[in-house]
Amino acid sequence: MCEERVKMRKQLGLLEGVAIILGIIFGSGIFISPREVIEKTGSVWGALSVWAACGVLATLGALSYAELGTTLAQSGGDYHYINEAYGSLPAFLYLWDANLVFVPSTNAIMSLTFASNILQPIFPNCTIDPLCRKLIAAVTICFLTFINAYDVKFTTRVQNVFMFTKISALVIIIGGGIVWMAGGGTEHFEDGWAGTKPSISDWSVAFYSGIFSYSGWSYLNFMTEELRDPFVNLPRAIYLSLPLVTAIYLLANVSYMAVLGPAGVRASEAIADFAVLALGWMRWAMPTLVAVAVLGGLSVHIMTSSRMCFAGARNGHMPELLAHINVKCMSPMPSLVFLMLVSLIMLVPDNLTSLITYCTVVESFFTTLSCSAVLWLRYKRPVLVRPIKVSLWMPIVFVTTCLILLVVPIVSEPVAVVAGALMTLAGVPVYYLLVQSKPKVVRDISVKFTHVCQKLFMSAVEDKEE
Repeated sequence: MCEERVKMRKQLGLLEGVAIILGIIFGSGIFISPREVIEKTGSVWGALSVWAACGVLATLGALSYAELGTTLAQSGGDYHYINEAYGSLPAFLYLWDANLVFVPSTNAIMSLTFASNILQPIFPNCTIDPLCRKLIAAVTICFLTFINAYDVKFTTRVQNVFMFTKISALVIIIGGGIVWMAGGGTEHFEDGWAGTKPSISDWSVAFYSGIFSYSGWSYLNFMTEELRDPFVNLPRAIYLSLPLVTAIYLLANVSYMAVLGPAGVRASEAIADFAVLALGWMRWAMPTLVAVAVLGGLSVHIMTSSRMCFAGARNGHMPELLAHINVKCMSPMPSLVFLMLVSLIMLVPDNLTSLITYCTVVESFFTTLSCSAVLWLRYKRPVLVRPIKVSLWMPIVFVTTCLILLVVPIVSEPVAVVAGALMTLAGVPVYYLLVQSKPKVVRDISVKFTHVCQKLFMSAVEDKEE
C-alpha cells in the first residue's frame, strides 16, 4: 500500500467556495461602515449610490480575478499574479506588506470586534475592560488557527454554518427594515439627495469605506489548488457570490436608512440602535449573530491568508519552513502558526487605526496592480491558455477607477500615503539581502531552524508533481 503524498488535498467544492467568499466579505464591514459612508456623502441616496457602485466595482474586479485564477491556477492569489506578471521584487513587496501588516492587523481587528460583540450581551451595563477584550481576541485567534491546522475539511464545513448565520443576521436586518417601511417609515427617502457633499475627497473616502466592506472577493483565489475542478467552481463561486452580496448590502443599508435616518446612522453604531428600534425582543440576539458573522470571517481569513504565505515560501520569497505541510493533517501548519504569532503581536497596541490608515492605500495599490495583470499578460503572453477570458473593458474600468481613488489620498491623506510607501520600500533592502543574495550565515541558521521546526510541526516539503 503506497503512502499518501505530502500535498494539500482538493477538498473544496462550489458550496465551500461560495462560503469562503461570503465568509470574508460578510465580516464586520457592513455592521460598522454605513456610518462612515453616510458621513462622507452626506445624503441617503448618495450613500446608497456608493454602496451600489462599490458592488459593481467589486464584481468587475472579481470577474477579472476569475480569468487570472483559471489562467494561473496556483494558490497564492495576488502574490502569484504579481509574480507572474511583474516579477520577483513587486511580488516580495506584496508579501512583505501583507504578512507583516495587512493580514495580522485585519485578524486583530476582527478578533477584537468578535470579543466586543460576544461580551456585550453578557455584560450589558458594564464597561468592557480592554485587557479582557484582548485576551478573548487572542484565545479566538489561537483556537481558529488550531482548527484550521487540524482539519481543513472540518473548517470548511463549519464555515458553511457561519455563512448561513451571517446571511440570517442580514436577512433579519432587511426584514426589520421592510416591516418598518411597510408601516409608513419612508420619510427619509422623500428628499434623499438633501445634504449631499460636493467634496471629491470626501466621496473617495466613502468609496474606500464601502470597498472595505466588499473586500475579500479575491480570497478564494488564494486556495485554487485545493478547489475541486477550479476552472468551473472558481468562476461559478464568484458569479453566485458578488451579485448576492451587492443585493444584500443595498437592502441592509436601505433598512438602516429607513429606521435610523442619516442622522441616526451618523450618531451611533448602526447595528446596535437598529436592533433596539426595529427588532424589539430580538435586539439581544443581534450582537451574538454579529459575533458569529465576524468569527466566520476571521476563520476564513486565517485559512486563506496562510496559503498566500505558503505560496511565497514555496517560491523562495519567505523562509523555507513556511512552505512545509503537516504530514498528518496536510495543512500548511508553519504558515498558520507564523501568522498567528504576528496577529497576537498586533493585539498589543491600544489603537490600530493609524496602522490601518497607512495600509489601506498600499493594499489598494497592490489590488490594482494584481488586476492590471490581466491587461499586461494579454500583451506579454497572448498565447497563454485562458479557460475564462473576460472582456477587456472590465479590468480597464476596475483599474482606472482604482487609480483615480488612489490619487485622491495623496492630497487628502499625504501622511498615510508617505508612511505606506516607506513601509513598502523598507522591504527592498530585505529582498536583496535575504532573498537574492542570502549570505551563508543566514542559510545556515535557516537550515538549523527549519530542522528543529520540522520535528515540532511534523512537517515536510510538498511532494512535486510527477
